[in-house]
Amino acid sequence: MVAVTSTKQTLAAYYATLGPYFGLATGSPGATATPANEASGGSYARVATTWSAGSGGVMNGSAVTVNAQAGTYTYAIMCSGASGNNMIDNVAITSTVLSAPGQIVLTPTYTQS
Repeated sequence: MVAVTSTKQTLAAYYATLGPYFGLATGSPGATATPANEASGGSYARVATTWSAGSGGVMNGSAVTVNAQAGTYTYAIMCSGASGNNMIDNVAITSTVLSAPGQIVLTPTYTQS
């Protein structure tokens, strides 16, 4: 845990520079740069967010709308590129089931503690 608020914000801002692209995964993407279980097919593509600073160690990303095929999506992935093996981080999301191709909206937020 970082005690100095300005340091928290500096670290949060750096984290945001690592990856503007967000996508989806149908299961755990793992802990390497190669995301396992990443969504694919149809018009699926990672979408870039625009990060803006909050305060106290918080960075907020703009909402992104990700196109996805029918399926169950349980993770969001953060990547440095629109495609390829460049996953920076991932997070479990509320399981979302699409019975037909559709869209899932992600609103990224990062909080440095």
